[in-house]
Amino acid sequence: MLDGPPLAEWLPVSAAALVFLLLAAGIAGWVDAVVGGGGLIQLPALVIAVPQDVATPYVLGTNKLSSFFGTLTASWVYLRRIRVQLVLLVPLVAGAFSGSAAGAAVSRFVPREVLTPVVLVAVVAVAAYTFLKPSMGLHHEPRFTGDVAVVWRAALIGIGVGFYDGLLGPGTGSFFVILLVGVLGFGFLQASVNAKVANLTTNLAALAVYGVHGEILLVLGLAMAAVNMAGGFVGAHMATRRGSAFVRVVFLVVLGILIVKLAWDTVVQFTG
Repeated sequence: MLDGPPLAEWLPVSAAALVFLLLAAGIAGWVDAVVGGGGLIQLPALVIAVPQDVATPYVLGTNKLSSFFGTLTASWVYLRRIRVQLVLLVPLVAGAFSGSAAGAAVSRFVPREVLTPVVLVAVVAVAAYTFLKPSMGLHHEPRFTGDVAVVWRAALIGIGVGFYDGLLGPGTGSFFVILLVGVLGFGFLQASVNAKVANLTTNLAALAVYGVHGEILLVLGLAMAAVNMAGGFVGAHMATRRGSAFVRVVFLVVLGILIVKLAWDTVVQFTG
């Protein structure tokens, strides 16, 4: 925890910690808006800055509150500037919601230490594949034109990534993006807008659970949400202006951060 006297009982962090968390929320909002993966920044910041006597669900609920509003802002910017196909977006979102719920239910029975190394291998493979194919995703060239072909593939992507989000979570937005690019032939920019809306759905499902149980530091969460929204607004505008090549670069950087985090978690699990 960062040192310093608490601001008030209803805001259980020091002034220094609050500044640190607001900065992390802004950066996370920007990253999340461009390609997903803002949780890799914001959640560790909350773990560091919030006192250890605050229960974990409150940390997770506060993170989801901030992320939800940031993703909502980015989705609004994207949807105003980029045309989406409802025939793809609807099954993607429906699959993401149901998959996230199923993953959350299964997460109680599957040890995290079993999942982390598997996900690490998957992320390394995705990063290598993207790096070795420099032209992939730079142009929006959908591979399927028939509604049926698009619907069932979008639904499967939604269910699979949604299930992962409910089960483990880190890098969910990035997995949405790479599958839309690799399977459906979307450009990185077009994949990002669909990924944002799908990720918004999974965040809403999780936020509802934490909200029902009152497991949110509301004042802190709303303060972080405001800055996260600003970061999301800027990030979405930058992505839509600079295009798929810019999104691809940020995507590879986020995957690099995710690889380091998962590798560290795996080492700690097997040596600790």
